Amino acid sequence: MAEDIWKREEVESPCIKICVVHPEARLCTGCLRSLDEIGRWSRMTPEERRAVMADLPNRAGAFSKRRGGRAARLARR
Repeated sequence: MAEDIWKREEVESPCIKICVVHPEARLCTGCLRSLDEIGRWSRMTPEERRAVMADLPNRAGAFSKRRGGRAARLARR
């Protein structure tokens, strides 16, 4: 019976504990949420959370462009 007490019907957070905000996309590179979504997550309704979770796959390409590396250094010469 004690196990039933801790079961909740909530949408889990997509956080994977890699909390780095991309400077241009303004999304966390770990969970792909915006700073506003991260801050409001605990106060969102289950419907709002589901909407965010459904949109996360669409955001995955936001960081595909590399910002530097060897090619960028060679281009600056």
